[in-house]
Order: sequence, then structure tokens, then C-alpha cells
Amino acid sequence: MSAADAIIDLYDRRACDWDADRGRDLFERPWLERFAALLPPGGTVLDIGCGAGDPIARHFLNAGYEITGVDSGAGMIAICREKFPTAAWIVSDMRELDLGKAFDGILAWHSLFHLTPEDQVRMFPIFRKHARPGTALMFTSGILHGDHVGEWRGEPLYHGSLDEDVYRRLLDENGFDLVHHIAGDADCGNANIWLCRAR
Repeated sequence: MSAADAIIDLYDRRACDWDADRGRDLFERPWLERFAALLPPGGTVLDIGCGAGDPIARHFLNAGYEITGVDSGAGMIAICREKFPTAAWIVSDMRELDLGKAFDGILAWHSLFHLTPEDQVRMFPIFRKHARPGTALMFTSGILHGDHVGEWRGEPLYHGSLDEDVYRRLLDENGFDLVHHIAGDADCGNANIWLCRAR
């Protein structure tokens, strides 16, 4: 099994370890606030690859937003349901997501880049399917097309990326306008961040 194929099993088996390792300092806050500025008060947010819900889903729940969290790891979703029983939590592979409704905001924070480049291309119509005019979309990515296998707790951890110009083309083709983008934000863990809005 390739590292890309193993990513779902890894996060499912080690959900409690991931929750323990995930920082809670919310250094992502400036970007979460930019995203929230595009949402109506108390709006609906689809968190794709929500993990164990801390700290990002917690941040939006505490701010009064209605969260639907999706993760392929049943272990992750079990933790979310225990911590935040009033929110909606769904076990689903994001590549097959079809919830039959649109949201005010869609997040794929540090989750899209665990897919292969080919699978990432197929995610943009899925984003659009869950968007209405004005929906905010925010995701993180790599910069250059290819695969990278890192390591977490002694196990291979897969990341994939498209070229930046491909992300821009996919956004445009699927009806999203770019609001703000930065490659390697030093104040946000050197993340490559895309904030967009559906036309």
C-alpha cells in the first residue's frame, strides 16, 4: 500500500495520538477571521477533513457558527462527537462527498494536501457542489506539482500538490474568485493558503 493510500488508515488508527499532538494555540486565527468575515453571522460551515475538531471546529462553534465536520477517519469523528455533541459529524471520504446541500463556508484546512494531485483536481467540483453564490472557500496546499512523503510518529505521512497556476485555473473553472492567497505564510506555520468566494 502506498503512503497516499495509507493516509486514511493512519489517521483512523492514530486519532487519539493526532488529537494529543495537535496544537491548541490557534496561530491560524488571522486566517479564520478573514474567512469568517465572508460569512453571515451564525452561518453554516462545512469542515472537510475536520480531524478531531480542535482547535478549528471548536473556534467556529464557540463563535456561534453551525458546523458540519467531515473526516474519513471514524476514530477522528468519534472524538468530535464526544467533544461537541451538538454539531453534525460525518464519516466520509472527501473524494466521495455529496451532502445534497450548500454551505455558507467550506474549509479544507491541512486536509486537501493529503490527496494525490489527481484526486485534488477532482475535489474542486465537489467544493462547488456544496457552495452557493457567495460561499467562502478556504484551503491549504503545496506549491509545486508532485508527491512528498514525510513522517509522523514513525509512520509515513503523505502530501501531494498541484502547481500554483493549476489551483488558480481550477478555482476559476469551478466558479470561485480568489480573495486572498499567500505562499508560505511565516505567521501561520509557512502554510500556503487560499481564500476564495463562489461567484
